[in-house]
Amino acid sequence: MNNVLQIVWLIPILPLIGFLINGLGRKQLSKTLTGIIGSGVILGSFLISLFVFFNVKSGNTHVAHYFNFINTESIKVGFDLQIDQLSSLFLLIITGVGFLIHVYSTSYMHEEESKDFAKYFSYLNLFVFSMLLLVMGGNYIIMFIGWEGVGLCSYLLIGFWFTNNNYNDAAKKAFVMNRIGDLGFLLAVFWLISKTGTADYHEVFANVSKLSTFDITGITLLLFVGATGKSAQIPLYTWLPDAMAGPTPVSALIHAATMVTAGIYMIARSNILFTMAPFTQCVITIIGLATAVLAATIALKQNDIKKVLAYSTVSQLGYMFVGLGVGAYTGAVFHVMTHAFFKALLFLGAGSVIHAMGGEQDMRNMGGLKKYMSITHITFLIGCIAIAGMPPFSGFFSKDEILAEAFAKNPVYWGVGVLTAFMTAFYMFRLYAMTFTGKFRGTHDQEHHLHESPVAITIPLVILAILAIIGGWVGVPEALMHGGHRLEAFLEPIFTGSNAIAAKHELTHSTEYTLMAVSVVGALMALLYAWNKFSKYEKSTAEETGLGKVLENKWYVDELYDAIIVKPLQSIAAFFNNVVEKKGIDGFVNGVGKAVNYGSRQIRLLQSGQVSAYVLMMVIGILVLFIIQLFFIK
Repeated sequence: MNNVLQIVWLIPILPLIGFLINGLGRKQLSKTLTGIIGSGVILGSFLISLFVFFNVKSGNTHVAHYFNFINTESIKVGFDLQIDQLSSLFLLIITGVGFLIHVYSTSYMHEEESKDFAKYFSYLNLFVFSMLLLVMGGNYIIMFIGWEGVGLCSYLLIGFWFTNNNYNDAAKKAFVMNRIGDLGFLLAVFWLISKTGTADYHEVFANVSKLSTFDITGITLLLFVGATGKSAQIPLYTWLPDAMAGPTPVSALIHAATMVTAGIYMIARSNILFTMAPFTQCVITIIGLATAVLAATIALKQNDIKKVLAYSTVSQLGYMFVGLGVGAYTGAVFHVMTHAFFKALLFLGAGSVIHAMGGEQDMRNMGGLKKYMSITHITFLIGCIAIAGMPPFSGFFSKDEILAEAFAKNPVYWGVGVLTAFMTAFYMFRLYAMTFTGKFRGTHDQEHHLHESPVAITIPLVILAILAIIGGWVGVPEALMHGGHRLEAFLEPIFTGSNAIAAKHELTHSTEYTLMAVSVVGALMALLYAWNKFSKYEKSTAEETGLGKVLENKWYVDELYDAIIVKPLQSIAAFFNNVVEKKGIDGFVNGVGKAVNYGSRQIRLLQSGQVSAYVLMMVIGILVLFIIQLFFIK
């Protein structure tokens, strides 16, 4: 063995083993054994990922080649796993946060039947396996296998409670919208291979000189189309809020540690291509900003606790894309990391609340829960503060870095971004106040049932809360601490090429202090306004009107998609089904069959077996021949 990192194949293989054992043995395994296997394999992957991370940190990176996945005369694609600074960081996020979500699930899903419980964990293991393959792949083909794998697993898990048709529709919606993005990804990879003859990262990036400006722009735009599907950006974002139909731990896994981060990872991995495509970067920035603002406005008026968090995820993903668009790759990856901590915390906290409320998700029917659920309350509050961008919590550092880079690129970008940050603080503390403060507004039975969740739920909350507090300290900006941005130094080898060719936009420390102050003070004012307005919230039967109603109905985007895409496609499909297929193709094929059937029935009469009939036909035949001979043949 030439390099200790040859063992990295164990990281994805362990969840795959968990998937097979729990999936095949679902009717024999007890819930306890299922939970131990399902969580244990992820813990094993996390421990190996830690070992890998410290190896990479000491300068040891590696591409492990196992066999040729595609081997033709014109192209060879190896089954390669690439371990470097970027992939090792994502491995820690996926397996670390993923393990906590698995532990949480052992309690949250305990009321399921044993075989369904095992099926759930097998899907969860397969989800983690697919995501690990995505980030560890050494070329775009292996990345695409993982890319499709997370799409399949999201379909299986969102529709886990498949007896509910609404959940099935949400799963289908996620599946179809992701396939639209996947087409863009595939076309980009084909384009790359046709121009460079390889899909290997190192070889592609070493041969960018073979690509014209048109090639690079086209390829990066198509890759971004793929990212909009997987990471829920305009126009392919509507599947993500509906994806909360699945069990809450699944929502946490999708929103925090796995699927939605795929697009960010893919662009960060391809950073040199995107840096050489300024038009694509501009498109990414504008789409990211528009998504962040649109989703934040929708979150302002949602009353379902998971829907608020879901639109918050879409908005935060918009921030990450803004970071990628302005060339702040480290900032985008940094926000992926901190977002994984506080968004997983918030979703799991929401699950704890829903569990205590007996399945109730409407915040208008909650209130005053802090006196019943002290651990959930405190950890949830920490998550709210972190995502609101309050120093020194983790969200402050990562969000501030993106906003500062956006200001350096264009102050308008910063203005839109900071406005979104104010809305984030408002809707998160509206959520917090309506849920945990004031008087309880649920039923008497619900109030009687209120209690703190078991330790299998609260321990992951506490660990994630600690990470949400301290997770940002690995990226303290230079203006606050000299040499404090250790994450930037760690990721520097990944972005060296981009940094060498990208235009430099330096901000003075005084400017950075001003930007921070505006961002923090504005978010604090929004936070206090929300607290003051909703901490004594009284349930009302009055319906929203005007802009409030528009926001409550999510800008009617789903209705718009139904009107201009879904219904026309259904009409076209109905035309092809009823007219082209049933009356056209089926009519022709069935008509041939009927004609043959009718003809054979008539010809069958010639073989009646009656001698008198045969004599009659013979006489008629002779007469016909006689007439032909007499009148028609000269």
